[in-house]
Amino acid sequence: MSEFPQGFAHFPLYFSPAEQQTLISAVKAGVAQAPFYQPTMPRTGTPLSVVMSNFGELGWVTDKDKGYRYEAVHPKNGKPWPVMPEILLKLWDEVSAYPAPPEACLINWYHKEKTSMGMHVDLDEHELRAPVVSVSLGDPAMFRIGGPKRGGPTQGIKLYSGDVVVLAGKARLCYHGVSKIFFGESALVPRGGRINLTMRRVNEVG
Repeated sequence: MSEFPQGFAHFPLYFSPAEQQTLISAVKAGVAQAPFYQPTMPRTGTPLSVVMSNFGELGWVTDKDKGYRYEAVHPKNGKPWPVMPEILLKLWDEVSAYPAPPEACLINWYHKEKTSMGMHVDLDEHELRAPVVSVSLGDPAMFRIGGPKRGGPTQGIKLYSGDVVVLAGKARLCYHGVSKIFFGESALVPRGGRINLTMRRVNEVG
């Protein structure tokens, strides 16, 4: 691959250090209501390497019995997910070019040195015309994106704390993942690692 897919956008250091701290504070408050938990893969029940929570009306969850889906409550304590922070809604308005707000924001914590995220396409939403908007906080990560089919060449880009990535257009349906966390390069996240905030629109407008 010589170019990133159409619709891919990278905004380096979109959030200032002060804004990054605001986001981390929002995550702390959110997981006090909806604690991090370790989801499991469908069929095999293998735990994901990340631990996660969510902001918004809906949260992405997965387990061995019911698979990938969106739910209105935390799978462990049955409570509603915390409200989406205003700073994230403002980001969505600025970069998404979509006429409705996000309904879910995944909070993925890459909390161990060898944590990664395999190549995948986000297909659990009903509205695939809306972009995925992602914020990196804490330790840098090697993000990789390929094409619409599994396998084949990929391109990598090192994401730093405060960076924003948008997957829209053709890029929305391209395989992507995180191959490496540069653990220990940032002190932003308490107890270390990387926090990834990923906003999605689940349902079609209207």
